[in-house]
Amino acid sequence: MTFRRPRSLFAVLAVPLVLGACSGTAAAPTPPPSTAAVLAGCPTSQPPALAAGETRTVTLTTEKGDIVIKVKADLSPIAAGNFVALADCGWYTNVVFHRLVPGFVIQGGDGQYGREPNVDAQLVGTGGPPYTIQDEPVTTPYHRGTVAMARSSQPNSVGSQFFIVLDDQAAASLAQANTYQIIGDVTSGMEAVDAIAAMPNSGEPNNAAEQPVPMTKVTVATP
Repeated sequence: MTFRRPRSLFAVLAVPLVLGACSGTAAAPTPPPSTAAVLAGCPTSQPPALAAGETRTVTLTTEKGDIVIKVKADLSPIAAGNFVALADCGWYTNVVFHRLVPGFVIQGGDGQYGREPNVDAQLVGTGGPPYTIQDEPVTTPYHRGTVAMARSSQPNSVGSQFFIVLDDQAAASLAQANTYQIIGDVTSGMEAVDAIAAMPNSGEPNNAAEQPVPMTKVTVATP
């Protein structure tokens, strides 16, 4: 797979990037909690961190196949606990992968504007839950299969959006910011990730999925 670094790292991975924006270099401010989505049974504030040493297996079912993620508390306990809590409450069910950057990442998880059958093509990528979480240090390198949380350039701006790294060569660009909390790795299903990445997209600067693939079922298992 040929790696091509996107023009702007934050334009690709920022949580609140408006897909209709004409600039690929600036992200809008994080939406205030009052404008964020609330889903019954899901957290309304930062969930508890995943306890040290614990792991969870999160399976994302898509039309391209299952993506199995091993979430590890010791990588980023706050972010891991947040991802698991959102997966467990149904936040990610029927939510699409809205941004596809071949050779770099696929990104999804906007349960506010990216949930089928009501995906808002103009706003998907700008939404999230009614809270954000605290930043944590990144202590391991990014590589193919790494799962990490998307964020804007603002501190403590992670909500629900996440990305999966497609190529080992993406590590250098991601490490320049080194603020995307790593929560785990894809243990099986990278062929499904690659198939999603190969779907049509709008091209730079936004790389919006033209036929977004949803996560039709999301399950959490221990370990």
